[in-house]
Amino acid sequence: MPKAYVLLSGGLDSTVVLAMANETHEGRVCAVSVNYGQRHTVELDRAQEICRYYSNQHIIRDLSSVIQKGGLTDDSLKIPEQSYEELPEGVSPTYVPFRNGTMLSLLAGMASCDDEAEAIYCGVHSEDGDNWAYPDCTPEFIGGMANAIYVGTYHKIRLLAPLQYMRKWEVVAAGARLRAPLELTWSCYEGREKQCGVCPTCRARKDAFTTAQIWDPTVYEVPHGKQVGRLGDKT
Repeated sequence: MPKAYVLLSGGLDSTVVLAMANETHEGRVCAVSVNYGQRHTVELDRAQEICRYYSNQHIIRDLSSVIQKGGLTDDSLKIPEQSYEELPEGVSPTYVPFRNGTMLSLLAGMASCDDEAEAIYCGVHSEDGDNWAYPDCTPEFIGGMANAIYVGTYHKIRLLAPLQYMRKWEVVAAGARLRAPLELTWSCYEGREKQCGVCPTCRARKDAFTTAQIWDPTVYEVPHGKQVGRLGDKT
């Protein structure tokens, strides 16, 4: 089977996409993680663990001098302690300008130079684009990038976003079905020893496990909610 490249942050969504790509391409997958100056670099360590779990090739690229300052790269900005629903409509305070576009361009360039590659994958899901919180996660953006990448690689590389129309709880459910190592994933925007439990992405993670009725293996600084079932079980 042809090879695929997966943009792997070490988070829940991209890990589920990695599981999907491994299934589709029979393990012939290269995962690419990016140091873009994010304060939560612990996600890169988690990405390495996840690739060891799957025995995938793993490459880390440094784009910290290329990607601009934003909510996740500027230590002077405070990470909000609210859910995405509670934040004002429009661009999220944790948005990093054109981050996804830059990283997808990197993967497209890498894959286009690989004779065996046919696709690159990213883990955006439908809630990422809600209220235009992250414009580089919307269907309009992903569709435009997919067209540009396909044309710009002489019709060689496809951009695939298999979670594009899933809600977060559906991503968790898919990961459980695929037996993805959800316990290894890191969602928190804070780079502390434990995931904080109160930043927008921690709250979304908790709610997703609760809605999917799947036990959340994450240890949070501020836990909440009832644990349901065992990891991978729906009750």
